[in-house]
Amino acid sequence: MKPSPARLLNILVPVKRAVDYAVKIRVNPQQTGIDTNVKHSMNPFDEIAVEEAVRLREKHKDAVKSIRAVTIGPPKSVETLRTALALGADSAVHVQVPEAAPSPEPLAVAKTLKALIEKHNAEASKDGPIDLVILGKQAIDDDMGVTGQHLAGLLGWSQATFASKLEVDVGKNEALVVREIDGGGEEVRCKLPLVVTTDLRLNEPRYASLPNIMKAKKKPVQTLSPSDLGVDYTPQLETLKVTEPPKRVGGGKVANVDELIAKLKEAGIEAA
Repeated sequence: MKPSPARLLNILVPVKRAVDYAVKIRVNPQQTGIDTNVKHSMNPFDEIAVEEAVRLREKHKDAVKSIRAVTIGPPKSVETLRTALALGADSAVHVQVPEAAPSPEPLAVAKTLKALIEKHNAEASKDGPIDLVILGKQAIDDDMGVTGQHLAGLLGWSQATFASKLEVDVGKNEALVVREIDGGGEEVRCKLPLVVTTDLRLNEPRYASLPNIMKAKKKPVQTLSPSDLGVDYTPQLETLKVTEPPKRVGGGKVANVDELIAKLKEAGIEAA
């Protein structure tokens, strides 16, 4: 009989409900943001994070104790959590905000995740503490790309961003991560607890099967408010105006170099 590992791994996977990647983005009439009355789905980078957590459990069956998904958003965001549960998460936490409330800024999200982790770790007994957070490197709606870094800084944990490969050695209490960098990959070895942000080449997410979608409806989802966690979502940034980029102007053809130079001069571009 294979002995159980000395410790059990509890994984937290933050996910976000975002405008579906296939939707053509349009600015709302008030020019205060984009039109959100369109199809939404889980942020693609977060899908990769959920998939990686599930793969870790499949690889280390005796070592991964639990996978918990968490989202911050209006009541409709529970659909995103159900997707994560159907993909393999065991339970979920919904930090619910009003429908019309703006999305919390990355620092506020990181403070929320920190509070959730500390709350879990204070209450954890047989389950053990959360010691691995896997989340998307960025959300495709605001493209901030800093939540993971904020969280690692607030917790004082190791961090490995833009991961294209993740290997966890629970016995040694460490992880080997290959990071996407300009021109190649950087290999880093990190001690747990750890925050990992996922890049596109880490994996290809699976589709949720119908039986798993049905099972997800019975998995527990805890609902909290920001005040339950002592977090203030008052925006620190102000959006003055949102406009669409200028329409692209069609190009033209020239017969020779002289004509090209003449066209450039007409456009006010002088040769160096």
